[in-house]
Amino acid sequence: MAVTDAIADMLTRIRNAVVVRHDTVQVPASNMKVSLAKILKDEGFIRTYDIVRSGGPQPNIRIFLHYRSKEEPAITGLKRVSKPGLRVYVKKNEIPRYYGGLGVAVMSTSQGVMTGREAWRKGLGGELLCYVW
Repeated sequence: MAVTDAIADMLTRIRNAVVVRHDTVQVPASNMKVSLAKILKDEGFIRTYDIVRSGGPQPNIRIFLHYRSKEEPAITGLKRVSKPGLRVYVKKNEIPRYYGGLGVAVMSTSQGVMTGREAWRKGLGGELLCYVW
């Protein structure tokens, strides 16, 4: 089945897995999703991820979710900002801080997918993909 917004699908799968306290979740792989998973790992929202090659035409990304304690997941919220119907772009001086600096804004720039903080340091603007807190 074709998915119109692959990033929103990935975020929804992660959100649903966190709600029911799963240890792992699998999403279809793409370069953008692997970059997003790398950012989530680097920021401490997930433990790790790996690429699973199955018999099908497309590999999957297996994401190992991180829980601070039995009841407290590391990811408390995910919000998709830029959508296929309404793209949201920000300039280098308009990059938002989210959730009082505790959350992470994820951006797609000319130098790849990175956090808003990293894009601000490099002086880059781009498409604001999502917020994670």
